Amino acid sequence: MSQNVGGIDRILRILVGLAAIAFALFSGHELAVWGWIGILPLATGVFAWCPAYLPFGLTTRKTRHAS
Repeated sequence: MSQNVGGIDRILRILVGLAAIAFALFSGHELAVWGWIGILPLATGVFAWCPAYLPFGLTTRKTRHAS
């Protein structure tokens, strides 16, 4: 499993995931249960790997070229 999420994409996924989970935990709103979906962007940000990118061959991770 090679990493395919990098940089700003990774940071945004972690922040959005944490915000959604916080909404689920601390909100009394009837739709707060949907905040648990924040586990997905949080996990893809932490592990820097997104399975949805695989079929399309996408990556936001910069590649390093050997000099």
